[in-house]
Amino acid sequence: MNHLLKFISLALIITPFTGTGAMPSLHYRSLAGLSGQELELILPRLEVAPPENPPPAQSDTSAKLVDDADHPWQAPGPDDMRGPCPGLNTLASHGYLPRSGIATPAQIINATMLGFNMDEQTAKFVTYAAFLVDGNPITNLMSIGGKSGLTGEDPPQPAIVGGLNTHSVFEGDASMTRADAFFGDNHNFNQTLWEEFVDFSNRYGAGKYNMTVAAELRFQRIQDSIATNPEFSFVSPRFITAYAESTFPVNFFIDGRQTDGQLDLDDALSFFRDMRFPSGFFRGPKPIGAEGSDELAAAHPVAPGANNGTVNSYTPDPTSADFSKFCLLYVNFVNQTVKGLYPNPTGILREALDRNLNFFHEFLNAPDCPQVFPWGQ
Repeated sequence: MNHLLKFISLALIITPFTGTGAMPSLHYRSLAGLSGQELELILPRLEVAPPENPPPAQSDTSAKLVDDADHPWQAPGPDDMRGPCPGLNTLASHGYLPRSGIATPAQIINATMLGFNMDEQTAKFVTYAAFLVDGNPITNLMSIGGKSGLTGEDPPQPAIVGGLNTHSVFEGDASMTRADAFFGDNHNFNQTLWEEFVDFSNRYGAGKYNMTVAAELRFQRIQDSIATNPEFSFVSPRFITAYAESTFPVNFFIDGRQTDGQLDLDDALSFFRDMRFPSGFFRGPKPIGAEGSDELAAAHPVAPGANNGTVNSYTPDPTSADFSKFCLLYVNFVNQTVKGLYPNPTGILREALDRNLNFFHEFLNAPDCPQVFPWGQ
């Protein structure tokens, strides 16, 4: 089960671009899903930066002040990237990540370990999983909020489409504080959903968010989407990351000096809406990932599945991975998701993807799940 938890923890970073201002550089935009014609236009304009080795583990994994003098909060500027991931937004606004919101995989790994005490295996595995979907493998950069596309002009011009979210891959439906993509805005903080978050915390947690609240609210958000979103999709990997998302506030947003597992709602709002550590915040006392995810799923069992074009038409999908099928999660992610986004890469793009896929499998740490090669060896 620990291996499965490694995969799911970086739902933290699956988020679309919401900034305003000047058009972002091509150098950090995702190349995933672009056509051969689009890649032909963009690749010659990129500066090649070979994939770097991941950073070492932290030497100090104790609880410590992270809202410190070296990491003061600053509101994002008009050109800084932010998305709906409260964790990465907060790390960027405090300078653990570049405040621009543009980072290398190594910087993301370091920031999640230093700022939240995310365990090394989780930080590395899920960073490469996210990078393969939403990063730029040529320049070795990723935005915590943006993904590239081209306009329909002649000649085509770069344009923002989607974001660091490739929908239903990591970013997905039934979020706790963001609406489903079907309703048009899946990236901004949603006040109505926040009020539901507060209501469930009052009902099941005596005014605090905890794992009991997480189980009830996760099930309710699934039911909400089944009843209102005809395109609701809840298959792997979103099936897994949705439960991970529900554990994050308990595992990462509670001050490390606390031991009761109860998240104050003002502190939760500081992360979810304001992208800010609460004043004097200490990270957790030991490295952690998405522990508790499988327990939340077991509290109100729901099979992976989707609505089939109408509301209340949820149909289970037996081909989807779930918490009992970790290797299938990995195999489908590589052979279907990554290969679907990059069906036939060549040259330096293929080389960079292969290197990142190697990192991805290396930190999988599952001997019974051999590496797969989507384009052959």
